Amino acid sequence: MKMAASPIFPVLAAAGMAGLLAMPAAPAGAQGAAPSVAQAAAVSLAPHRAVYDLKLANTRGKRPMQSVRGRILYDFSGSPCEGYALQFRQVSELDTGEGKVAVSDLRATTWEEGGAQRLRFNSQNYLDERLRETVDGQAERAKAGIAVKLTKPDDKTFDVGTDLVFPTEHVRRIVTAAREGKTLLEVSVFDGSETGEKVYDTLTIIGRQIPPDERKPTDAAAGQAALAQLARWPVTISYFDKGKAGGEQTPVYAITFELYENGVSRALTLDYGDFIVSGEMTSIEIKDAKPCP
Repeated sequence: MKMAASPIFPVLAAAGMAGLLAMPAAPAGAQGAAPSVAQAAAVSLAPHRAVYDLKLANTRGKRPMQSVRGRILYDFSGSPCEGYALQFRQVSELDTGEGKVAVSDLRATTWEEGGAQRLRFNSQNYLDERLRETVDGQAERAKAGIAVKLTKPDDKTFDVGTDLVFPTEHVRRIVTAAREGKTLLEVSVFDGSETGEKVYDTLTIIGRQIPPDERKPTDAAAGQAALAQLARWPVTISYFDKGKAGGEQTPVYAITFELYENGVSRALTLDYGDFIVSGEMTSIEIKDAKPCP
């Protein structure tokens, strides 16, 4: 079993396991053009450190999962002038009920330039304390496309096209679309996950805005003054292999969560196809943002 990072949250954990129920793709442009880089740049993201406890919510595969438990550490910092840095770790223990317990440990760091022109990424994926994959590289946007240079797992240079977004830019575009009352957003995302060559087509479904006085959180977000008066939206993002969009298709994985307009996420649901994992926010620290000079 392989646990991997997804391009959103900006790097929420999800699995490269097939088997999600097929869903029709929304017609391109159904809700108008996607927000531009300039529009997304107007979104102010809060530096914060959050911890989420994971547990099995549902199982539906041919070989049901008996239990899942784990934790996500998500440490996000930065600003438009200094760029955005993320330190992410997910440790998960999976019990198939056949006397086999696997421990997955994914560690990832990224840095994204504030104007979404450059991305640096590094990750290690351990299974039962053995390093299975390591990726290190960077991507830079140019007129001809996004050029990627990898140093691990192998030295390699290649282009991944022009019409792509990086993970923090993706979050900002989702918030922008939500503020504009849009319910759908379709973009392709590159974040350096898996082997460092993966590009995903994504479909984001944005629900009705949740007013601050409705469905008040009972997790660590409760009582947080920095979140109390912010708008938030239920969001579901489905990830598809690049180039397989259109018609009836099966996502590689899907993620559902509540997204505050400052980029903080709570009430996670990670759909791995054969099973679904919930993530409860157990701690949140909102950090002071450094003003740009």
